[in-house]
Amino acid sequence: MPCVLITGASRGVGLALATVFAEQGWDVVATCREGPQNASLTALSEDFPGRIRVETLDVSDPASLARLASSLDDLPIDLLVNNAGITHRDTQLGSLDYAAWQRVMDVNLLAPVRVTEALLENVLASDHKKIAAISSSLGSIARTAGGNYFYRTSKAALNMAMRSLAHDLKDRGVIVALLSPGYVDTDFTRSVGGQKVSARESAQGLFAAMTAMTMADCGRFFRYTGEDLDW
Repeated sequence: MPCVLITGASRGVGLALATVFAEQGWDVVATCREGPQNASLTALSEDFPGRIRVETLDVSDPASLARLASSLDDLPIDLLVNNAGITHRDTQLGSLDYAAWQRVMDVNLLAPVRVTEALLENVLASDHKKIAAISSSLGSIARTAGGNYFYRTSKAALNMAMRSLAHDLKDRGVIVALLSPGYVDTDFTRSVGGQKVSARESAQGLFAAMTAMTMADCGRFFRYTGEDLDW
């Protein structure tokens, strides 16, 4: 069976992705900071015995990542999903919290690159050789509006980093792409208005898009529904 590793799998889109992949017969390595202590993932692993492996990973902690990489050993990872991310609501000029901004950049930008570098050999050992990073239309410079500086800049920078990785890894047979999950009803957006999609609907679209990716999609930035997004 193919194997997917998902970061930030304890809730929201990450948890929905772990569920959908397990339902579709994939082996799932679901990671989060709490690891096996996370109730949602523990329950999910009980629903799919032997299919879901729950591992501890704080994507912002190099030591935590090193422990995960060591525990995985030479496990082939067909699809690496860099999903873990954070946001910060109070980003008004005159009261910007630069320490918080740095934290958002660390988790949303540096961590996906760090995870990709640490687990690249596992991806190369697989049959599918795919890496997907969960980005956002808010990271599109062409589409951007004001405010929300921390999240917007982190996702725009993530887009550039992953686009560069796509270029560098293409000759090694690795497909790297960026996907927007849409405006999803999660803890991130619960206090904000607007029409949203459910985490499950988003995950189902992401599953279809990621599993269908070919080398022609390497370096793409697109929605969970398949349409391209402006950079």
